Amino acid sequence: MRLDTIQNIKDLTAPLAESKGLFIVDAEVKTGGGFSEVWVYLDAEDRGVNLDECADISRELGFLMEAHELFENKYRLNVSSPGLNRPLSDIRQYKKNEGRKARIKFRQEQDYGKITGNIIGVDEKGITVENQDGKPVQVLFDDIMETRIVPNI
Repeated sequence: MRLDTIQNIKDLTAPLAESKGLFIVDAEVKTGGGFSEVWVYLDAEDRGVNLDECADISRELGFLMEAHELFENKYRLNVSSPGLNRPLSDIRQYKKNEGRKARIKFRQEQDYGKITGNIIGVDEKGITVENQDGKPVQVLFDDIMETRIVPNI
């Protein structure tokens, strides 16, 4: 049931997000303490996500979730941008972060590899990262296990 609930939340959120030029990155449900906590993460292809957009979508999504009776008990709904602490999961996020430094963990034959460098290219198959030696390394999306943007401090 939980996977169905998450998919229902994504299905309800997608048109709301699209109407504001956003897309859904992920949704998750955490339970405990007598209620559920619903997290919905949104992003935009060419800009950040502002607080007013999150509030509007939260309000509309809350009404839809109530109408569809997705939860029997209390729940808290949180709508947010993914922030730097969440890994990239959508090709549009990779394109948005082109030129930024990232840490990528990926599958290699029977092991896994890691690379940290600037994302210098994105296409439908994968990304190209400039390694520490200044050489381009292509990593296929099918092989990527996790990508996190390294904050520029």
